[in-house]
Amino acid sequence: MNTPVILHETPARLRLRLPALADGTYDPAWLETWLEGQSGVKEVRINRKAASVVVIFDPARADRAAVLARLAAFQPCQKPASGARPTVVGEIAPMVTSAATLAALPFLSPAARRLLTFANVAPILVHGTETLARKGIKMEVLDALAVGLATFKGEAYTANITAFLLAMGEFLEQQTQRKSDRLLRRLLSPEPAPAWVERHGELIQVPGDTVQVGEIVVVGMGETVPVDGRVVEGTALVNQAAVTGEDLPVRREQRHRVVAGSVVEEGRIRVEAQRVGSETTTARVASFIQSSLENRSDTQRMAEELADKRVWLTLITGGLVYALTRNLTRLESVFLVDYSCALKLGTPMAFKAGMYRAATHGVLMRGGHAIEHLAEVDTVVFDKTGTLTHSELIVTDVVVLGGKPLSEDALLALVASVEEHASHPLAQAIVEAAKERDLKHITHGEVDYLVAHGLSTDVDGKRIIIGSRHFLEEHHDIAFDRHEAVIDRLQDEGKTLLYVGAAAQGRRKGGPIGVVALRDTLRADAAHALKRLRALGIKEMVMITGDKRAKAEALAAELGLDAVHAEVAPEEKAEIIKSFQVQGRKVAFVGDGINDGPALSVAEVGIAMPRGADIARATADIVLMDDRLTAVADAREIAARTMRLIRSNFNVAVGVNTALLTGAVLGWLSPVMSAVLHNGTTIGVLLRALSGPGLSPRSDPVVSGHVLH
Repeated sequence: MNTPVILHETPARLRLRLPALADGTYDPAWLETWLEGQSGVKEVRINRKAASVVVIFDPARADRAAVLARLAAFQPCQKPASGARPTVVGEIAPMVTSAATLAALPFLSPAARRLLTFANVAPILVHGTETLARKGIKMEVLDALAVGLATFKGEAYTANITAFLLAMGEFLEQQTQRKSDRLLRRLLSPEPAPAWVERHGELIQVPGDTVQVGEIVVVGMGETVPVDGRVVEGTALVNQAAVTGEDLPVRREQRHRVVAGSVVEEGRIRVEAQRVGSETTTARVASFIQSSLENRSDTQRMAEELADKRVWLTLITGGLVYALTRNLTRLESVFLVDYSCALKLGTPMAFKAGMYRAATHGVLMRGGHAIEHLAEVDTVVFDKTGTLTHSELIVTDVVVLGGKPLSEDALLALVASVEEHASHPLAQAIVEAAKERDLKHITHGEVDYLVAHGLSTDVDGKRIIIGSRHFLEEHHDIAFDRHEAVIDRLQDEGKTLLYVGAAAQGRRKGGPIGVVALRDTLRADAAHALKRLRALGIKEMVMITGDKRAKAEALAAELGLDAVHAEVAPEEKAEIIKSFQVQGRKVAFVGDGINDGPALSVAEVGIAMPRGADIARATADIVLMDDRLTAVADAREIAARTMRLIRSNFNVAVGVNTALLTGAVLGWLSPVMSAVLHNGTTIGVLLRALSGPGLSPRSDPVVSGHVLH
């Protein structure tokens, strides 16, 4: 019977007995991963031998019933949809067995001691033999040799104490490694949240991954948003901590974007689904992190190679010591000096801790190589639009041209009434501007839309055309030549223009009606972010833009950039990056557009802004989940500190173990002392790696964006 039995409970903790663990029905590693996928669960501890499960949870986000329901839904071969890979659950049994053996030794005869000791150390000897056969000379082989020598010599206490220390070291290493994996596993996508969907005039609950694009999902207080989409009705405070790492809830109302995995803390919203299932932000974040764990850095590979070489150093040193001294005890001490665990485990653990710390600051890093390369960068190249500036546009000028005079408000109301039928950024900005002025809707006929050109409709018997200058002049013979002075002035200011005109119909002449000018806005944190990057060792910062040179240089001067490349065609960006690399520079490129893909892939480190195109995010080494430029500085600081931590741990591991090896060679350390000191060093290095890199205290300015002048 596999029904869980509650042994003890508090408001935030459950201790259960689960017989399926003891009989092997349930895999404890997968069960742990499954339970931690439940929203609100902080930690899961499993003891397979005792068939017990301890679940620690946040009562505000999960309760006893939710935990039990999650457990009941587990299947024997369950694998979470996030694809998270479980780590080995550390076993305490070998330590208990060794401790019990040591307690029994004083009461046994010499023959019984030898027999019991052999039984206790047999797993170590078998593991060492299997390792030798499968992988060659590794540290497990040296451990088996050291313990085997003590057993052969009849040193029961030495053999069993050493076995206990080795078991304790392995247990603590596994537990520490599991903690580092648990950090990242919390960022992986949980199982799809249930969704309340409006279908056929009714509200029904369905699995979140079955929602279709375009359907309306209703999310109430305390519920998880199951899809990426836009709010079509309602207002809510939404906590996006699971996605961006930002703990403060944000206000979401009509037209605002919400992402899967967010939790509605207050209010109720209706959301039109735009990305569902594996295409949601949380699912793609999970995939990003999972693939990141499989990317080994050059530093990690170097650490593993050096660790393997150090095993041979220990073996050869031991052979020389025995050849010169014929002292088996000294040989045992040498064999128990272990470089490999601290070197092999400490480096990836530090990378994982760095990735986790970055993710909690809204930065996703694609594995250790991204951290490694970002720490080496000396030049940062920024795309302008959507990177140094916000991707949202605002209306700055409404200019009436020729014909029957209109007021600015009348022209804006006309354009907004037509543009509300389009979904591109210019249209949204114009509609928002009309709403801010509280302008009334202008009645018009059916709207015709020509992709990438513009719109047309009938208003009061006139055919109104709205779009690019090329569209109006080439397709509808509406000339703007007489207004070049106004148009040139607006364009010189770096503004985007939307042209409005009336088409000729019969005897009725057509002509220009007006233009609407729009601008993007400089990010409020741009100057502060660049200042931090400079303080973090970036020697040169460059901007690439398609804007005219005069305006681009003015912005570069305002931000203190070292160089600017203006009037650049999209395909030229990658070539500019390559030119810096030819000069020997290590380059990071920050961008967000479809045409940034080549530059992102060519740079040593590609960084994609959160609202960037999918291809930009797929190409990048680092993806920002939080829409702030200071996240780039956060990423650089975390990368640099992670690499310093790795180098420091490397030096500590090599230095201390070399000192231990010297002590063992000279006969100053007994086998037991060698085991104690090398295990202590390894655990210390791993715990230091797990603590991860922090960020220096700072106060990022929170200011609204301002219009570029």
